[in-house]
Amino acid sequence: MITDVAPLADFTLADFPLPAVLEAHDPPEARGLARDGVRMLVSRTASGEVSHHGFGDLPGLLLPGDLLVVNTSATLPAQVRTAGGRAVHFSGPRPDGSWLVELRQIVDKVSRPNGAGSPGQRISLPGGVVLTLEGRATARLWQARLSVAVVPYLLRYGIPVRYSYVPREWPLSAYQTVFAREPGSAEMPSASRPFTPSMVTRMVASGILIAPLTLHCGVSSLEADEDPYPEPFDVPPATADLVNHVRARGGRVIAGGTTVVRALETAARGRPDGRIAAAAGWTSHVVTPETGVRVVDGLLTGLHEPRSSHLRMLAAFAGPGLLTRCYQTAIGAGYLWHEFGDVHLLLP
Repeated sequence: MITDVAPLADFTLADFPLPAVLEAHDPPEARGLARDGVRMLVSRTASGEVSHHGFGDLPGLLLPGDLLVVNTSATLPAQVRTAGGRAVHFSGPRPDGSWLVELRQIVDKVSRPNGAGSPGQRISLPGGVVLTLEGRATARLWQARLSVAVVPYLLRYGIPVRYSYVPREWPLSAYQTVFAREPGSAEMPSASRPFTPSMVTRMVASGILIAPLTLHCGVSSLEADEDPYPEPFDVPPATADLVNHVRARGGRVIAGGTTVVRALETAARGRPDGRIAAAAGWTSHVVTPETGVRVVDGLLTGLHEPRSSHLRMLAAFAGPGLLTRCYQTAIGAGYLWHEFGDVHLLLP
């Protein structure tokens, strides 16, 4: 149990303390657990109940006829090491064919932002490839172009993005979900990491429906209060039809991750009938308590850092009061954060 947390009256999602001991440093499999052996905090908006479960309880917490929508984006090895102890993180493509990148310095085998770069700068990468910086997209990210196609290049020369709380390198397979199909995400859509083929089989046998979409997510290590930037997505016709069918019959739509919420809510925008249509392209939509959620009833997600845009999305489901209580409970009970950590199921 963790006791050095702020009292509830003083606890805010804007600046809650996250003890270093609650950072998941390794995959569950390296901690003696099965992939689906992580813990799961469950909150219910209607009753305000917060309860503790293992991820293996998920099939029994959902109802027959519920629809779980999952993200089939596969994780790219999006980090490329360069000469001089530096690295480039390829965060994601832009509609004009350029990419957002972050320039980083390798310190103690882990890269950190280095604040370097200038417009027009040409950076030599392994394999005789050149990255040209065009201009800053944010205070941290550059818009840049590579002299060859990015995805095939990363698949040959890249390694997974890794931050200081993960002390050693892990193979790309550690950063893939069971649903991964199309490479495109700079970081794993980690809410789905605990799923295993046997878990999916149990869910289907219980009458729970599963449908795919794709949203290629960029780096999640956004600066405090930084909105997500546009990301490519695809909600296929069959998934849109199934969402509409389930909602028309009174079933619940559960999003397997914040990326799924973003894609589905984008597909619902501009439609007054509460339905969604197949949609693809780029989404800049940010889900907040002010925008609300129209077609998603519940959310399976990880545990997020203070002041992240993800917390505003979660507040749209649970409300700030219940969400604050969830996070104080998770810290007090020793839940683990980040991509290898525990998960949170928000139900209506």
